[in-house]
Amino acid sequence: MAIFEIKDKKANRIKPTEFKLEKDLQSLVEQNLKTFFNSRFVATEFSTGNIHSGRIDTLAISEDNNPVIIDYKKVASSDVIDLSLKNIGG
Repeated sequence: MAIFEIKDKKANRIKPTEFKLEKDLQSLVEQNLKTFFNSRFVATEFSTGNIHSGRIDTLAISEDNNPVIIDYKKVASSDVIDLSLKNIGG
């Protein structure tokens, strides 16, 4: 999907930025959580404990005090969404 920047009623296509590492994207998002998601940063690589034995890539709190969980994947596939939903459901 193309993304455009609009200035003075003129649309200019924006070239997508590719990240070599997921960690590069994670750092950018964490430094700009307020701008991107109107959320505040809580933790990076947050442990889910011994029972689930996993990690949350980025944990934040939304403007209405709900948890925001961000998981980064360097793939362009809808299978990632399916996998994430299965992990949430147990």
